[in-house]
Amino acid sequence: MPKPLAKKRWYRLIPIVFITYSLAYLDRANFGFALAGGMGHDLNITAAMSSLLGSLFFLGYFFFQIPGALYAANKSAKLLIFWSLILWGLLAMATGMVHNVSLLIVIRFMLGVVESAVMPSMLIFLSRWFTKAERSRANTFLILGNPVTILWMSILSGHLVGTLGWRSMFIIEGAPGIIWAFFWWYLVNDKVKDAKWLSESQKADVEEQLLLEQQSIKPVKNYAEAFKLRVVILLCLQYALWSVGVYGFVMWLPSIINAAPNMDIVTTGWLSSVPYILAIIMMLVTSYYSDRTLKRKEFIWPFLLVGALAFYGSYLVGTSNFWLSFILLVIAGGAMYAPYGPFFAIITEILPGNVAGGAIALINSFGALGSFLGAYLVGYLNGTTHSFDASYIFMSGSLFMSALITIIALRKKEVLYPQLKLAKKGH
Repeated sequence: MPKPLAKKRWYRLIPIVFITYSLAYLDRANFGFALAGGMGHDLNITAAMSSLLGSLFFLGYFFFQIPGALYAANKSAKLLIFWSLILWGLLAMATGMVHNVSLLIVIRFMLGVVESAVMPSMLIFLSRWFTKAERSRANTFLILGNPVTILWMSILSGHLVGTLGWRSMFIIEGAPGIIWAFFWWYLVNDKVKDAKWLSESQKADVEEQLLLEQQSIKPVKNYAEAFKLRVVILLCLQYALWSVGVYGFVMWLPSIINAAPNMDIVTTGWLSSVPYILAIIMMLVTSYYSDRTLKRKEFIWPFLLVGALAFYGSYLVGTSNFWLSFILLVIAGGAMYAPYGPFFAIITEILPGNVAGGAIALINSFGALGSFLGAYLVGYLNGTTHSFDASYIFMSGSLFMSALITIIALRKKEVLYPQLKLAKKGH
């Protein structure tokens, strides 16, 4: 029977990582509101250029993901995230001061570069503090920063754009990241052994449990060997397709809603927040039962399939019934977010610590590539067809393929999860 581990880790660390990722996501997602609220008109941004600008963030994210994650794994996640907070806050504020598209292109790309290591660094950080029986929930509380931020950001950004304009929105929403950097630096430790707020016995218990888990995982010699594994390659493709749907949705939902008859930007903000309420509930429930049952695959692919069907339903409804189409979009949003906790728990459970960080970065970088394609192509399809039908079909197909690849990639459960069976027997 595993020893009960210090609950203080949850109270101390989870609020900190949640706030940190929330601030990162704030600077990423408010761009869609700026476009819907007059930025395109003020800077003479064409439909094609708005698609490129919305997706450029993810291109910078893709290219610099792995170097940043390797630094976090081998050096310090704490230091890397500290400087990222400061730099992305400055870049977000600079977005509100630009007067030409060329400079905006540079800022959007650099914002992606600065943020690229944050997600994998956070996952590496949590894997050093929480065991596999806790990890899906820990990851979920991190990633909850995504839908929770969009929830309140949608309302706040709608009001800021409506009352002060899009420039003030970027400046006001960029400042908190810079301030929070110093709280982050003071409050966290990279390693359990350095935490002064745990007793020596508490630290020893956590480190012992984490070491036992590593011993039950089949060794992988280096990153090159890890990157060639069939499961890693398939998960890269799976996450890329999943991200097509997620970020096509996140970037363009405000524009989709704002195009409805008699819609204003403030109402758009309120309605855009609704899918993320469902997402928060579904993420918490999914991660709880995934950790309780120690099952991962079964809590991933069914939700992706539901998301695919909901997007297809929105296509079938079209513009004939706005509210039915909106309800289906809410379902799609909730279903796409639900599996994040179990998904990121998988990687640290099938790969040893010496390569897990690089594998997380590789998979997440392909997610960034999918995000780039989703944000760009959904905007492109909306602009060229003057309808959302094609983008609904595109996101639906991407999520369907992601669900299918999940089943294929994780079908050899007895090979992938021997350590989970051991853990279950321990309980």
